[in-house]
Amino acid sequence: MRSITSDWFETKIRYEKTMDDGLLKKVTELYVIDALSFTEAENSIIEEMSTYISGDYKITDIKHAPYHEIFFSDVDTDDKWYKAKLQFITIDEKTEKEKKSNVLYLVQAKSLQGAVKYVDQVMGTTMNDYRIISVAETMTLDVFEHKNKLVKHADASNAEPEK
Repeated sequence: MRSITSDWFETKIRYEKTMDDGLLKKVTELYVIDALSFTEAENSIIEEMSTYISGDYKITDIKHAPYHEIFFSDVDTDDKWYKAKLQFITIDEKTEKEKKSNVLYLVQAKSLQGAVKYVDQVMGTTMNDYRIISVAETMTLDVFEHKNKLVKHADASNAEPEK
């Protein structure tokens, strides 16, 4: 189990998908993209989906995800995504009163029980007091992490001197 904190965007793409029976059907699918801007999110979803789509497509929605941290599973059968709402309890130092704050996470798991187990596994390593308020399956089909695009430049200072 690994967790990644970033700026995530939920993107919806509409296209004709070949179904199991061989027929084409217009579908709208939800994907989560790691990006710095709406433009980067749009470019990333187009790049990621271009190998799966033959024909017309339309990006129907891009919005900031309501979560910043995603828990990724290393288990191949964990193929669903769950939104977990956790409540953290802290003490306000000035007023000495309890303060409750809610935080959303996206969790990759096979089942609802698996998602709860993973949340406890990750959060159990922290010193924060928390309660799981809710866990619900999402329509997210996949999450695409940011790809480092290294640009190679010819560095003249490393060239060997002529003899």
